[in-house]
Amino acid sequence: MQIGIIGLGKMGFNLALNLQRNGYEVVAQDVNTAFVDAIAATGIRSAYSVEALTEQLTGRKVIWLMVPAGKIVDEVIEMLVPFLQAQDIVIDGGNSNFRDSKRRYQYLKEKGIDFLDCGTSGGTSGALQGACTMIGGEPTVFAYVEEVFKAISIENGYLYTGAAGSGHFTKMVHNGIEYGMMQAIAEGFEVFEHSEFDIDFYKTAKLFNHGSVVRGWLMELTANAFAKDPHLDTIKGIMHSSGEGKWTLETALDLGVPTPVIALSVMMRYRSQMEDTFSGKVVAALRNEFGGHAVEKK
Repeated sequence: MQIGIIGLGKMGFNLALNLQRNGYEVVAQDVNTAFVDAIAATGIRSAYSVEALTEQLTGRKVIWLMVPAGKIVDEVIEMLVPFLQAQDIVIDGGNSNFRDSKRRYQYLKEKGIDFLDCGTSGGTSGALQGACTMIGGEPTVFAYVEEVFKAISIENGYLYTGAAGSGHFTKMVHNGIEYGMMQAIAEGFEVFEHSEFDIDFYKTAKLFNHGSVVRGWLMELTANAFAKDPHLDTIKGIMHSSGEGKWTLETALDLGVPTPVIALSVMMRYRSQMEDTFSGKVVAALRNEFGGHAVEKK
């Protein structure tokens, strides 16, 4: 099967390599020509425009978008539509708002084009080695490309979540949970930072990841961050966000569901932009570890 990839940033580039390694014929495109040149150097077929990408795909086209959430997704879809036919498939694998995904599904359905929304977790390493994917849309459309999701995901790491929008909804809630977990880790290490004891943060995080109740990938990444910078002295405690924690909180409020931990973790993201905090450093370092997100250096 051929797969078109549009968007060759940190996630899209690695996803293209993942697909290629699993035997798929990939055609990749990005507005940044340097990214296109770089992917071509790996042996993946490249294109410098959306039209050129679609021209290289035959049969029922499958095009995977890995572009930033928001207006740009709609713009790319509008560029694609003139070159697509009925039953061609557009997969949005970015961090789109589930409400936008429901709207895009309906818009493309009216044109006879199929749409799947795919929440993608696991960071840049997951995109390359095996992601965790959550897919919403028509069940028959999912069935047509299920083997693709199985191939690029870690074992037992993909799930058809249901109707259009449900994939991105599931990823949104996932990120809300992630916010709370990272904030708890960060606050714990801030208590260590202000205590009377000379706690070795790297060794402690490493310890916590061996048999403790709080062991897991985030704790492993915490240890990685402290191994590079024992007190995170080189970065600022400014925590940026993709917006999904905020969307989770807004949705919870709409549904009347109390989510105090997620709410406070979202508030702490905003607080971190006003004053440098050690907990902010920890979350900033974690986001850099799993997603390659930029940190602000001192």
